[in-house]
Amino acid sequence: MQTEKVIDYIVTWLRDYANNANIKGFTIGISGGIDSAVTSTLCARTGLQLLCLEMPIHQAENQVTRASNHIKWLKKQYPNVERLEVNLTPTFNSLVEALPAVENEEDRFMSLANTRARLRMTTLYYFAALNKLLVAGTGNKVEDFGVGFYTKYGDGGVDLSPIADLLKTEVYEIAKFLGINEDIIKAAPTDGLWGDDRTDEDQIGASYPELEWAMQMEEKGKLETDFSDRQKEVFQIYKRFNRANKHKMVPIPVCEIPNSLK
Repeated sequence: MQTEKVIDYIVTWLRDYANNANIKGFTIGISGGIDSAVTSTLCARTGLQLLCLEMPIHQAENQVTRASNHIKWLKKQYPNVERLEVNLTPTFNSLVEALPAVENEEDRFMSLANTRARLRMTTLYYFAALNKLLVAGTGNKVEDFGVGFYTKYGDGGVDLSPIADLLKTEVYEIAKFLGINEDIIKAAPTDGLWGDDRTDEDQIGASYPELEWAMQMEEKGKLETDFSDRQKEVFQIYKRFNRANKHKMVPIPVCEIPNSLK
């Protein structure tokens, strides 16, 4: 990958999109992870207004620290960066208390994890509307178009996706070139929706390099029977997530009424 040229291309694309839409700039949620760090830096390099939001909800301390340090670094590098923290923990707690009890606590736990992402999306759009900004997405290619590892109408609810055509390993290449803080680069990827230290790999059962390989194999038309051992296991994991999350990755189904009935 021609890293510097890719960076310049994305920055120009972002700037042109905002200018053509008559928008002042971007807002983005900073999680302390590699994707939001890279995306926010690319947005900052446009020279347009960038509002970085910290939106903790029972967040692990190390995630909060990484996010805070990244924004401090951004502000030193780029005068167009603004910072705002909105503690969503009380809002989340109030919502949990208002919801009725359920029999299956595991299903409830999963639903509430996704609710965190949707609260953050709502907050981002509140400030985007106030300041005439676009919500920048942080999903990479494997997450957005491979395994669908994001929350529908949560972190998947964005106005534009600057790094969605980049594999996770390519995002790391860009991060190193941009000088992103080492603690972010070294941190294990996590969606931060559980309030503990579980990683993306813990949840998916495969690493991002493995998932990238599986995605490439699928694009080549390979089948599960073409592989054995760990490769077969990874390919099956990829296919399972891809099938289960297809509803996130395709347009909303529309019931089209036949002309004969109208």
